[in-house]
Amino acid sequence: MIKNVKIVELDKSWKGRVFVYHYTTSFYYDLELLDKADGSFCFCLTKKAFEEPTEKQFEGSLFSDWLFEPVAYGAFDGDTLLGVMCLSVEDWSQRLRVAELWVDEPFRHQGVGKKLMAKAIDYARSKNLRGLVLETQSCNEPAIRFYHSFGLRFIGLDATHYSNDDILKREVRLEMGLDLPDFELGEQQGADGGNP
Repeated sequence: MIKNVKIVELDKSWKGRVFVYHYTTSFYYDLELLDKADGSFCFCLTKKAFEEPTEKQFEGSLFSDWLFEPVAYGAFDGDTLLGVMCLSVEDWSQRLRVAELWVDEPFRHQGVGKKLMAKAIDYARSKNLRGLVLETQSCNEPAIRFYHSFGLRFIGLDATHYSNDDILKREVRLEMGLDLPDFELGEQQGADGGNP
């Protein structure tokens, strides 16, 4: 464990800085979609093992233009950057989106990700939001396991988010979320939850 991790808010000079996400996974969640004769449909996510461990890599960056008023945090040990996180309040749904959560490989499994996630949850509570949401992939079993440890659960999916072959590639976009029980309906929302 790294003992002197400090979480620091990052300014917009970090915008566009690219972080390479790299992980190895032995499992994936296989998506089966079923259209039933009665017009209903259902899906099932089944945890399965890859034939051999699979490496994945993609890029992310902070302060993406699609985010509404994003804020970013860095985890540091002295001057050493250990990880980063970018957050955005979805004011229409009263949820906090964790848009980026990256920990540099040499510092994984040392509590850095836990400190960043704890900061995200504290931030959501400080804004009186009803929940926290994030995206991961059905093949990123290490991340899914990590998010489960914080109480996040599966809340949705998109079977063609990255390509038309996401199911075949075993890389389906999953949404995970955490309900924040201390949420109080604000006066600005009214009884309809803020729907127009």
